[in-house]
Amino acid sequence: MNAILDDLPSSLYSAAQVRDLDARLIASGTPGFELMQRAARAAWRAVLRRWPRAGALTVLAGGGNNAGDGYLIAALARRAGWSAEVLSLGDPGALAGDAARAHADAWQAGVTVQAWSTEAQARGVLVDALLGTGFKGELRAPCAAAIRWINASGLPVLAVDIPSGLMADSGHVADVAVRAELTLTFIGLKLGLFTGEGPEMVGDLEFDDLQADPERVSETPSVAQRLTRETVPKLAPRPKTAHKGQFGRLLAVGGDIGLGGSILLSSESALRTGAGMVTLATRAEHVGAALARLPEVMSKGLRSANQLLALAEKADVLVVGPGLGQEAWGRSLLSAACRRPVPQVWDADALNLLAEGGVSLPKGAVITPHPGEAGRLLGRSTAEVQADRPAAARELAARYGCCVILKGAGSLIAAPGEPLRLCDHGHPAMAGAGFGDVLAGVVGSLLAQGMQAYPAACLAVWLHARAGEQLGGRGRGMTASDLIPAIRQLLEEVSPCQA
Repeated sequence: MNAILDDLPSSLYSAAQVRDLDARLIASGTPGFELMQRAARAAWRAVLRRWPRAGALTVLAGGGNNAGDGYLIAALARRAGWSAEVLSLGDPGALAGDAARAHADAWQAGVTVQAWSTEAQARGVLVDALLGTGFKGELRAPCAAAIRWINASGLPVLAVDIPSGLMADSGHVADVAVRAELTLTFIGLKLGLFTGEGPEMVGDLEFDDLQADPERVSETPSVAQRLTRETVPKLAPRPKTAHKGQFGRLLAVGGDIGLGGSILLSSESALRTGAGMVTLATRAEHVGAALARLPEVMSKGLRSANQLLALAEKADVLVVGPGLGQEAWGRSLLSAACRRPVPQVWDADALNLLAEGGVSLPKGAVITPHPGEAGRLLGRSTAEVQADRPAAARELAARYGCCVILKGAGSLIAAPGEPLRLCDHGHPAMAGAGFGDVLAGVVGSLLAQGMQAYPAACLAVWLHARAGEQLGGRGRGMTASDLIPAIRQLLEEVSPCQA
């Protein structure tokens, strides 16, 4: 998804909510056919902006109002002198209501309408008007074949409202979905466009509210909110009399033999985002390397949980799990850490051990699972988590009574009694080792500086993803360490150290 996302609204809705908004707009005096015409005009403008010289348009139409949008787009193209054709997957004569009026308008404009087949020839811009936001479950024949035909065409594709085959509430693709170059969505942004497989299918995203009354839209509570530069929580500026004791003592715990780099990354990101004092509790074998890299971090070599208890007594915040391992050393340290009643961030092997049972998550904690870890915590497969990421994030928050960062494309932040938040920034170049360790350190640092768990998680996720997005333009080979200076700069931009 390559659009300038901060230009989009922050509220995200379910498919049912958007259909209800559509119905209420009609009930308040805007005819349904007028809304359909507005959608078609917005789509035609998008085509002209993106592909002004295409000269030809091929619409794949289904059997509902989404098809009606497609017929009207084809009519506009034909009246503008373009070649326009509709390939229908259903009987146009069976269309009803506004969709039937749209078909009649296209016919009058001289649009060619014929049945779709795998032998059909498409030209110009392909417009996906097959399925709307109400699609759930499995595709029926011949939709799956038509979607594969679209994806194999090699032509630019505009998806009307949502790529067909993509589920609007979850971003899940059960079989196959249209892979659009541009998606134009209407009235309200759908959650599934931004998480799961949505970002891969949507392409660039544009939004048109179809002139909906903002007050009427605001009457519908959103199911989630996007994190943007304007809406992300802010860290308070520091007084001129600031000293290190005011910004927290953070203890980072992890790094079994051979895994020392993970917890070192967490320590460095915590230090660089403003934690007052950072202590690293790791294997003694890693202390020399830690001191050489980060002399500002107090590094302690641990052999037993008893040693950790003494360190934890002085800590305001714990970050536990990166490189912890699942052997006796890591298990004993986690058992000791969970007894300390302070805010904690659990990541990586701390989550795997939590899923096994035998330890309890402290109150006020933040957990940062990727989909595989989330599956283990919920007792289900990674695929099941990915099939409905929003539901998985909410369930984790309720089951463990904590703030959850469900990582992945369209990272989600959930906490009991708080709205679901989504971060649609990030970059594929972040798919590498250590990036989650950096995020855990940033969350811990913000907790140490006085933020509560939920706002700290929201700000940390946005900083992390936005920094990756900025650096990702350079391509592959970005390392987790590269991210830390960029996060520091972004934090200063959104939350200046001095007022």
